[in-house]
Amino acid sequence: MNWYVVYTKPKWEKKVAEKLMQAGIECYCPLITQIKQWSDRKKKVEVPLFNSYVFVQLSENERNTVFTIPGVVRYLFWLGKPAIVRDEEINVIKKSLNASNIADVSVSSIQVGDRIKLDSGVFSNQDTIVQEISKTHYILVLESLGCVLKIKYK
Repeated sequence: MNWYVVYTKPKWEKKVAEKLMQAGIECYCPLITQIKQWSDRKKKVEVPLFNSYVFVQLSENERNTVFTIPGVVRYLFWLGKPAIVRDEEINVIKKSLNASNIADVSVSSIQVGDRIKLDSGVFSNQDTIVQEISKTHYILVLESLGCVLKIKYK
């Protein structure tokens, strides 16, 4: 069985995960503890690592059963097909969140205009600016070298 990514209504991740478990559907909603500040107090709260996402493990023919759960909007798609997350990737998330030496975690996506540092390959440690993102490639500007880098992905 594959792990799929379900997109939920905003702030419904924990409720959807609870209802999925009650319905007998295996799911995973990674949570992190954050300190929230109100005007009169601070409090530790558990918030989802990925906003509006819950992972579900289902066979292909059972995929529509999640739509009986209130708060489920749709599946996340990648290149026209439902996004599939490998078991190893789910295990890495679980292992990382259980590590005791992690102080703060945040997840963000790369967007046009972002400045990033390449961490591998020929241009390792080079600062770049994201110029374009498409379904098949990224275009990065390497200002220090005066060139444009096109990275294709599968």
